[in-house]
Formats: sequence, C-alpha cells, structure tokens
Amino acid sequence: MLNEISSPWAAVLGAGPAGLMAAETLAQAGHRVVVFDRMPSVARKFLMAGRGGLNLTHTEPLPAFIARYGAAARPLAPLIEAFPPEALMRWAEALGQPVFTGSSGRVFPRAMKASPLLRARLARLAAQGVEIRTRHDWQGFAPDGALRFHTPAGPSVPRPTATVLALGGASWPRLGADGSWVPALAGLPVAPLRPANMGFRVPWSDVFAARHAGTPLKRIALHFGDRAVRGEAVITRDGIEGGAIYALSAPLREAIAADGVAVPRLDLRPDLPAEEVARRLSAPRRGQSLSTFLRKALALPPVSIGLVQEALHGGAAPEALPALLKALPLRLVAPQGLERAISSAGGLSLAALDAWLMLRERPGLFAAGEMLDWEAPTGGYLLQACFATGLRAGQGAARWLSAAGAPGQG
Repeated sequence: MLNEISSPWAAVLGAGPAGLMAAETLAQAGHRVVVFDRMPSVARKFLMAGRGGLNLTHTEPLPAFIARYGAAARPLAPLIEAFPPEALMRWAEALGQPVFTGSSGRVFPRAMKASPLLRARLARLAAQGVEIRTRHDWQGFAPDGALRFHTPAGPSVPRPTATVLALGGASWPRLGADGSWVPALAGLPVAPLRPANMGFRVPWSDVFAARHAGTPLKRIALHFGDRAVRGEAVITRDGIEGGAIYALSAPLREAIAADGVAVPRLDLRPDLPAEEVARRLSAPRRGQSLSTFLRKALALPPVSIGLVQEALHGGAAPEALPALLKALPLRLVAPQGLERAISSAGGLSLAALDAWLMLRERPGLFAAGEMLDWEAPTGGYLLQACFATGLRAGQGAARWLSAAGAPGQG
C-alpha cells in the first residue's frame, strides 16, 4: 500500500528515542510518516535503560555539558543548544511525566522507569497519525533507491520521499540495534563500532574472583592520565565495571588499543589524605594479620583488602603499602564486548552530514541517534544527544518534504 502513495511522505527506520523524536517532529509539521522497526516491539533498549531509573539528561551548565562529547562536541553543539536539557525536561512533562533532579545533577522521571513515558509518547504519535510497523528488517536500498525490507508477509519495497535512519549503534544487540546497517551504507565514512561505557577485563587470581565477584566497590576514586573520577564500581569474575569505570572508558579503551594494556590507579580511601593514611598505617600491628590491620586502621571492606592482597601477590612492595592504598594499579587487558556495553562508539561520520543531518551524498536521506559517530559518558548525555539529533533530523526531513510539495508547515 505504501508503494501506491502518490503524495510525499517520510520513513523513519528505528523506533528508539531518536527515531520516535524524528517521527514526532515530522508529524507536528503536518507530514505523513511511517516508522519501521525490525523488532516485534519498539524502544526495547530505552525500556532497558529505564530499569536503572531512566537518566534522561543532566543539569550541568551547557558549556561543560557539551564538552562531555569530546571530539564530537563541536558538531553536536548547535543541535544540543537548539534542544538543551531544559527543553527535554519540558517535553517529558508535557507528556504527563514530571521529572526531578537528583543530588548529582542527573534528571529522572518521577516514575523512575521508562514505560510510562514510552506509553505517553506512543499515544501522542498515534493521535498525530504516525504509523508504526514492527518486524520490518531493513535490508538496504533497491537499485532505484527504494527501501528494501524483509517482513513476515514477505519482501516490501516502499519508496518514501524522505528517510530518517535512526538504527542505533551495536551495544546490547539482542535488544535490536546490532550494527547490521553498516553494509547498506558502503562507500560512506563509517567508523568501526566499538564498545563504550563498558567494563574491562582484569586477570584476577582465581581466589579473588571466586570470593569477590559481584561485590561493589563504594566511595572510591579512579585516576588515569590527567583525569580522576569518584564513584563506585563492581568486581566481576573476569574484571571490573560500574560508574567510575564507565566515566573513563573511552581513554582506557584507546590506551589498550595502542599499548595492549591500561593501568589506571585506584584510590581506596579518597576521603583521607595520603598523610593520614600513612600515619594510620605506621601504628604497630601487634600481631594482627594484614586483613585485620587494614580493616581496623582504615575501615576497609573485604573487597578492598582483597585488592591490596592481589597487588602484593603481584609484586608490589609491602613497604609501599600507604602509597598502594592511594594509588593501587589495576591492569586492564581488554574492554568488555558490545554485547555488554551500555553504548557504542563509532558509526556514520558527522562530517558526512549537513546542518540538518542529511547525507551530503544522498539527498533526502537523514541520520540520527547512536548510529552517528559520537560517544558520551553515562549521566544523561547519551539520551540527550539521541533526542537532539532525532529532532534535528526530523526538522531536516520536514523541510525536504515541504520542498517536494508535501502539505504541512515544513
């Protein structure tokens, strides 16, 4: 039936945050839009993010906020300035989902989950006339530029006037976005998809792994290069993950790629100055075991004591114990894979897109969301960029449809 449509219309490929924002923007401009998704239901990764409370955005001052995108900060800046955190919060509240700001500056819906927000926006899209077709697996382009889908009813080859690609990255592929779109964009600049905001593998001893896997490390600081972050982490059977690790995951990943290993330093008592740690450890042990001594002198939990013992067994000098407590080396040998990463780096180069996120070499084809080559730390930065790029791509597609003679506001 889509092939029989004579008036201009838009297709959005991918029903995640970026794709649904593009569809909403197109519909608000008065254009017909159909959303296609390969999964049986929409926004599965968005719903997964909601299990952690759904960190929508962050109230950090905008210049510092934008700097979080690193190498992509400059091209993303005008998009986020046009749809800043305050606008995202107003958008959520207009859907009947009030938000609040936590003590860290992170913004969450009061419901602390994604499903009410998703239901509200799907109801809005339905009221706007947006059609969503699931189980449509995009297979690339036909020779004439039409879209090719595999569907339960067989092949489908619709020919939209404008297309927004919002196909996601490649993290948590079981939720839908697996990077299978890359071959369809052959010839365009696409950086390899790599894990981001992920844990790392550490060669723990069998004893330490068996005893402490799954144990949280609380109130720690992690140092690497000229950067330091405070937060928490979790020991896994084969490594370490968690917020403090994710915050430094990009430089740690790059160091491993360049040198085969990365060695950040872990401060097990960041609330105590080095001098105080040394003073407490200078007290006589009076026959106490090292574990008992560290527990009583510094209130270290068993997992932190285990890390110290790992370092000592690995060759650290016992006389350097005070320095070890403040800068314990962690030998990271590999990042965890995309299947466990929160997000992904790499993707379609932003340089290949114009100011409206249209591919310069493919007029009428737009792209948004995590499939673009940017990455950001957790804390609300990921979703903010997905929404902002989805909005801009939707605006660009609306302009294109208006130029093609479609009714609407453009």
